[in-house]
Amino acid sequence: MSINNLISQFRFTKLLKNDVQTKTIALLGTINSQNAIIIIEKSQFNEDSTNSLTSLISEISLINSNDIYYWSKIILSESINKNPSAKLNLIYPATETHISKYDDQKLHMIKETPEMYINYVVPYIDSMKGERLKWVYNILFHGKESETFIYHDKSPSGFVLLPDMKWDMLNLTNLYLCCIVNRMDISNVRDLNGVDVDYLKNIREKIYDVTKERFGLERDELRLFVHYQPSYYHFHVHVVNVKHPGLGDGISVGKAILLDDMIDNLMIDSDYYKRKTLNYVIGENHGIWKIEEYRNAANEASKR
Repeated sequence: MSINNLISQFRFTKLLKNDVQTKTIALLGTINSQNAIIIIEKSQFNEDSTNSLTSLISEISLINSNDIYYWSKIILSESINKNPSAKLNLIYPATETHISKYDDQKLHMIKETPEMYINYVVPYIDSMKGERLKWVYNILFHGKESETFIYHDKSPSGFVLLPDMKWDMLNLTNLYLCCIVNRMDISNVRDLNGVDVDYLKNIREKIYDVTKERFGLERDELRLFVHYQPSYYHFHVHVVNVKHPGLGDGISVGKAILLDDMIDNLMIDSDYYKRKTLNYVIGENHGIWKIEEYRNAANEASKR
């Protein structure tokens, strides 16, 4: 079914989130009686469209003025290919996990000890694999989204580099790529050790080479990082233009770990991420937070 048909059948249920920083809204509804989520994000200006102001603005109305200052309301000229007004993502059918992820929620700063990870987080991660990662395996092994691949190495130590769904694929300023590794034995940063240093370095250098060749961006113009906790438990690296203005908490302390820092930490201590107490932000809708023993252990750890 086409995206047009799916959207036409969307029946609104409630507003999940309205993020004024990232100019994004998330809507919950149904399509054919199944849950669906629509995420709409206002697009960044395409630099080519700013060359001619008269062609950029289709209508203008003055709000007020004072001395040399004027402020107005405008309607922008739009083009679906060169200057779209917004980007829309659809998740359908949406699971309760998806709904919890996008729904507004209370946040908590967690101190996760290695013992908490083994006792509570690992069983949760195991429950989030299998069918829940089918879409990842479709990309890695079945050619899904292959028309958008920027790089694909099918070897066991290789990876796929492709545009993240957050990128409109028009503006380099908000370039956002995702590197998904072929290895099946790494679910998150805690699975890494010193043996993986060269592996991570090779990934880093290949990403730099490919983005330089494809987009003309130097290595110091890119931010490479992973999330903890990640959105899904198959190891992947986020690749973002350092000028990207709208990442929200995606690059905040307590969420993002720079790839360079990961490599350095593992060179200092091979078992760094197995021994380290990790501090991160988690929302009350997250499945881990709903585990009472985890919450109690986190409360005790916060007092140390």
